Amino acid sequence: MRSVGSVDPTQTRSPRSRTLAAGFTMIELCLALLIIVIISVMAVPVVSSAVNQYRLRSAVANATWAIQSTRFQSLMESYPFQVTIAGDSNGNNPTYQIASEPPASGSFANVGGPIPILAEAAAINQPTVVQFKPNGTVTVTQNGSSATSFQISYHGYSNTISVSNYGNVSITTP
Repeated sequence: MRSVGSVDPTQTRSPRSRTLAAGFTMIELCLALLIIVIISVMAVPVVSSAVNQYRLRSAVANATWAIQSTRFQSLMESYPFQVTIAGDSNGNNPTYQIASEPPASGSFANVGGPIPILAEAAAINQPTVVQFKPNGTVTVTQNGSSATSFQISYHGYSNTISVSNYGNVSITTP
């Protein structure tokens, strides 16, 4: 039994206050969704740019590794080695190919097959051959002419790889 003058707490609430406590309104959900979409649209270019720069760094790291390991191989084996970095006719999808010139052979022979620099579509500005002598000297040629550097690019980003006469490799961003 209820005493006189007591009020039932469930009856003091208005029907409107019960619905507000039950969940979100459609306007609130739409505003939250709108904010999420705006933040996502702003984040996509930043993430895309970071991924492209990461892939470029990966391609450059693979090319420099090929150069440095081939130089080391020439010094260890005491005969000439070379690494050829080239793409298709447009310079796309570059690969590197290592070759050696054992004593008394007179010409370079490929060691293994060509290895892609990057699984994605990177590009190289010109086919480049880096030749290593067992005394440590290095010769870089592009299309038969002497050179010191070449450029690898990926989706609008690029890095220049320079090789000194004694095999020091440096990377610059233009």
